[in-house]
Amino acid sequence: MSRSFIIDGSIIYTNYSQIIGQSKFEELLREFVDILKEKQSPLLNALNAFKVNSDYDVHRFTEYLHLLTMRNIKEIGNIIYYVNPKDLERFIEAFYTFWRSKHRFMVRNEKYAEDYNRRASIEYTVTMIGDQFKATIKNLYRELMMNVSNTFPTVMRQLPSGAQVMFLIQEPNGEKYRKNEWVTKIPTVWGAIFDPPAIFYTKSNKRRGILPVVEKDILSEIALDPNEWYRFAIYVGDLLMYNFVHVEYLAHGAGLANLFELATPKDLESREPDGILIFGLPADKIPGYNEKWRNGVIFKEEDGYTGVIPAFDENDYFGYMKKTTLTIHNLIKIDRGKLPIHGSMARITLKSGKSVVAMFVGDSGAGKSETLDALNRLEEVAQIDTIIDDMGSLDIIDGHVVAFGTETGAFVRLDDLPPGFAYSTMDRSIFMNPDQINARVIVPFNNYNEVITPTHIDFFLYANNYTEVHNDEERIVFFKNPNEALKVFSEGKRMSKGTTSETGLTNSYFANPFGAIQRKEEHHRIAEHFIKKMFETGVKIGEIRTMLGVQGYEKEGTMLAARALLKVIEQI
Repeated sequence: MSRSFIIDGSIIYTNYSQIIGQSKFEELLREFVDILKEKQSPLLNALNAFKVNSDYDVHRFTEYLHLLTMRNIKEIGNIIYYVNPKDLERFIEAFYTFWRSKHRFMVRNEKYAEDYNRRASIEYTVTMIGDQFKATIKNLYRELMMNVSNTFPTVMRQLPSGAQVMFLIQEPNGEKYRKNEWVTKIPTVWGAIFDPPAIFYTKSNKRRGILPVVEKDILSEIALDPNEWYRFAIYVGDLLMYNFVHVEYLAHGAGLANLFELATPKDLESREPDGILIFGLPADKIPGYNEKWRNGVIFKEEDGYTGVIPAFDENDYFGYMKKTTLTIHNLIKIDRGKLPIHGSMARITLKSGKSVVAMFVGDSGAGKSETLDALNRLEEVAQIDTIIDDMGSLDIIDGHVVAFGTETGAFVRLDDLPPGFAYSTMDRSIFMNPDQINARVIVPFNNYNEVITPTHIDFFLYANNYTEVHNDEERIVFFKNPNEALKVFSEGKRMSKGTTSETGLTNSYFANPFGAIQRKEEHHRIAEHFIKKMFETGVKIGEIRTMLGVQGYEKEGTMLAARALLKVIEQI
């Protein structure tokens, strides 16, 4: 049973026959009937007239539904076996719900156009096709229900029933990368159109373990089927990544499009990828598979890094997609002598005119994003411009430490944010498991050019979510020397918030299990150099106590920390 449903974007849907007449419709109906049979559901009573031995003639039932789009159930009673209207009404309602539970994607093969006007025209056409499909599906449902029940509803609900995301794809052609032939055959996603709110339910909602790095060339031993895989070429900071996503996990591909900058087919003609990720590869297709790689592995090849996430239900979580991508980014940065940072960074502008750039370092659930959100709600703050939400890197330019971001969006944990936040972003967000612990939303927040522009930082703060404090003087403390700072950042203490499989007070080297721990020795040398440089150039390095992991302060703690930081900024 496939969770993802691919809709042909080359068809303009204008009548019910285009829907019911497709083999995919009958396959979907067959799948639904099989599920009902397994459950021994009473909904199957609607199909008694089509029962053949212990099974049901789904093809004939499909033809019956087709006839029902044109005639009232009473009018066709003398043409076909008697069907109970009440039973059929309940069946159609359940089938419609089943359809809407699918991850629905429309895919249109269209050559990328460099001309802006031509590209806008293509996207408009796809949007129109998507709207037509959605309208046809809703009208089909209503027509069937009306012809079965002989009534028309007084209240109509425009339930989301069309494609949640529309992808524009192109067959690879003329790109610079030529090392592995299969790579050049996978269709490339160059555009995406969302129909919000896009809500996806995945089989897991937390990460486990640390990604091992193995020295092994594996790309030449892998061959992906172009009929089952899509390539998302994305910019992660200034690095180019090829993320290959199996159709079953296409919801995570949609997440990539909302979180990173998509590269264009034109971009691929002039440069090769810095890293590659394959998401959803069966374990038996991974060369030399080791059970230690169950939650993901990164291979260091002769000329780069390749990450692989095996196709297990426990890995069906966008955090694996995002964090593996960022781990590859961080490994490359360490190799190049840069310092990857697991944290958030924003330009904070007060109504008084003062403006500073603060970077918060911390692992998942430490309170980085939550503190920025709290700052944004303070009356004295004019504006918060988020530059880095989760991962970035530091470099030294003209003797000063500068920061670069990686993502144009945020993968935000909703549990610790104000309830209204989810509703304020519904029109541009992807929601993942919104009714579960560690519910997440993927929301864009910045443009790519600003993310990759080098930014000078004024505050470099470790986000401590576990220490309980009772006055503003203790909420932010500054380190006296590089060694003191290096000790706290290296310990990486954090109270777990349920975002991973960890519980209680944990340690994570430099709060960064995404590359730093795998290259600890090299990372430590680089970190020591950068922290010393920050002390030399006047960057304020310290610790901010968010209390996000302290019982009773989950909501209030980040607001208290934000107010304490505001005081510090005002005193500059």
